[in-house]
Amino acid sequence: MTPPADPRTPGRRAFLRRTGLAVIAGASLPLLPSAPSPAFASAADPDQLFKAGRFAEAERGYRRLLSEDPRNAHAYAQVGYLALLCNRFGDAERHLSKAIALDSRDIASTQRLAETFVRQDQFARAVPLLRSTGRPRDKGLVEQYSRISGTPWQIHGAQSTQVPFLTLDPVPAVEASVNGGPPAKFWLDTYATLDLSQEAAEAAGLRAVAELPGGVADTHPITIYLGILESFRIGNIEIRNLPVQWSDVRRPPLPDGSQVAGAFGTTIFYHFLTTMDYAGRALILRRNTVKAPRPRARGDRLPLWLAGDHFPCTVGSLGDYGPRMVTVDTGGIGSAIDTTAEIAERVDGFEVDYAHPNERFGIKSYPITAERISLGRAVRHGVRGLAFEKAIPGFPGPGQSEPFGFDLIANFTHEFFKPFAITFDYTDMHLYITRG
Repeated sequence: MTPPADPRTPGRRAFLRRTGLAVIAGASLPLLPSAPSPAFASAADPDQLFKAGRFAEAERGYRRLLSEDPRNAHAYAQVGYLALLCNRFGDAERHLSKAIALDSRDIASTQRLAETFVRQDQFARAVPLLRSTGRPRDKGLVEQYSRISGTPWQIHGAQSTQVPFLTLDPVPAVEASVNGGPPAKFWLDTYATLDLSQEAAEAAGLRAVAELPGGVADTHPITIYLGILESFRIGNIEIRNLPVQWSDVRRPPLPDGSQVAGAFGTTIFYHFLTTMDYAGRALILRRNTVKAPRPRARGDRLPLWLAGDHFPCTVGSLGDYGPRMVTVDTGGIGSAIDTTAEIAERVDGFEVDYAHPNERFGIKSYPITAERISLGRAVRHGVRGLAFEKAIPGFPGPGQSEPFGFDLIANFTHEFFKPFAITFDYTDMHLYITRG
């Protein structure tokens, strides 16, 4: 096992989690459901169905409650949240607005309604909602979003572009340009937003409009700077007028010893039909229209949910345990799966190596070997991963409901995807996995 990393030099899983996690540590939306009423204490309790990730059944239960009590603020909030997880924006806006009208103290629904607008690049509609919460992170976002003039997230150039991976390990990296500068190297990480290094931000002439505290699971604090980027070019596609963040967190070098300029992931990806083709070693971005071709042959189509502002979720299995809710985090170095020791012990064919503990985020972790893990019909055998002694506080992951409100059994990450191409369709909300 690699020895524990210097907190200023994240290693293995830590560094790419930091590129995206720096955004969320001390900054995550409080995604837990608002307090349920005593009327929910039944075998068909929609709160319990939601917690178990049985979303369709949970939504039917909440809608049934609304038919019985049209002033049930909690049921409105949960239907709105379920709609947001599926990018059903109209439904999310209607139900979250009603929940807030019935309960003005429901900060979680206020933030989710703001996120409904942010995902549609309607920042002006999100600003008054974020201003009303009184939370420091939201105050920073208000400053950032208020400084965006004109149309945000303008997409120019080709209908699609394909850029090669510069390297597959430790995780995929591609070239992109910032503010018209020369091509620079970026890690690809679905747990990331658009995060620059301090050096890249300075070279691009960026000016911070707000600052946020960040870190990993409330440890190793750093400062995150928020600003507005004029241009970000990936291959033949250019994105103009978009929010960006940066920090001085150290990242390990690429295999050739060169430094990366940052990382990008889901907030870029959900503006396109995005394919990370591990087997073909390429990133493919297509304009996200109904006519854009979806993968059909030799693959599987799974449901896709988006929690928070950049955490993709689907369903997966550990051996015969599942399918249950999992996250998809391509930024995990040297690992195919993360789970907890408690969950790993339940699964036949999982071996936890308690003799070689390590530490991540101040929590013990142990190497594991998984005989079989799967996302639908995409199966890997004999892969390695990590089992944490307990869930990481405040961080989305296995073994807890926080911060999303539903249980997760695992995080599927880098090594799992190597034989496949994965496509994220945030219009129809499907995750496609095809073998290369």
